[in-house]
Amino acid sequence: MLDTILFPLEWVVANIMVLWHWLFTTLGMDSASGWAWSLSIVGLVVTIRIMLIPLFVKQIKASRAMQVIAPELKAIQNKYKGKKDQASREAMSRETMELYSKHKTNPFASCLPILVQAPIFFALFRVLNYRIEGTDQAKPIGLLTAELAGEAHDATIFGAQLSETFLSSEGASAKIVSAVLIVAMVATTFLTQRQLTQKNMPAAALEGPMAQQQKILMYALPFIFVITGPNFPVGVLIYWTTTNLWSMGQQFYVIRRNPTPGSEAERQLKARQAEKAKRKGQVIEGTGVDTTVIEASKTGQRQQPKKGGSRAQRKKGPAQTPGNGAAADASESTVDLPEGDDTPSDKDKS
Repeated sequence: MLDTILFPLEWVVANIMVLWHWLFTTLGMDSASGWAWSLSIVGLVVTIRIMLIPLFVKQIKASRAMQVIAPELKAIQNKYKGKKDQASREAMSRETMELYSKHKTNPFASCLPILVQAPIFFALFRVLNYRIEGTDQAKPIGLLTAELAGEAHDATIFGAQLSETFLSSEGASAKIVSAVLIVAMVATTFLTQRQLTQKNMPAAALEGPMAQQQKILMYALPFIFVITGPNFPVGVLIYWTTTNLWSMGQQFYVIRRNPTPGSEAERQLKARQAEKAKRKGQVIEGTGVDTTVIEASKTGQRQQPKKGGSRAQRKKGPAQTPGNGAAADASESTVDLPEGDDTPSDKDKS
């Protein structure tokens, strides 16, 4: 049953690997080289992840929507907190589903790329474990002939065969390479989850049940790979580590360019935009700071003040406001007295 389900995916995986292997050998690599086959697995990752970009976009939108509705979801949970009767549970479930429907999202939408990659992961596992054997025992599939399968079986990278695992290998080389790749796989998995939760989630989403689930996932996934990693062939470890590195880079680009509103990443984006505007001598919107002085210092020219009022007003002199006219007249009629003269006394005035 499993063979029947996975056979089409095994066929696709094997063909993609062979096509990339053909490209690298055309560029001058040895056909039996472990690097040619390892890079073919990297090429498989690139191909699959490019195909999954639409799903990744959906995942980002779904994840962002879940973060936005986190306060409303928390309010619903608080509303029915402590109520365990059937009616309350049904009402809570109904209101939660209505909230998901209103924002066109659900918790499972953000897991789409992982769910889709799982069958591909198992297909690659079967290709490396059951298809790539010695030339006499090889099980050809698609473009992966018995001869190519034999080459892939004997190919090594740092002394480790791509089909060897940490537990099944007898030599030290395979164990060391497997151990290094397991550490890299676990570290990149953790950093990818941490990047998503710590930098691209608003403060409101960092509290409550959903935040706890994210934290559990952030630590649980790496722990699972620590346990299962020693059973994975070296080729599968290369695939998973490369996938994690791709996810980190893709996620970093999206978070930096289009962060979630209210997140730490958005605050950093606004700070970068303000700094960029400051360097260009523009007025930074929302700060009330006019940066034309900065622009003047760069050009070396002094900014001249604009002359207010019409020509007629300038001929007539400054406009007088009520209550200030007398003071203005007095200031204009003031005459400097010769040195030694005194100002008129009150007696002389009278």
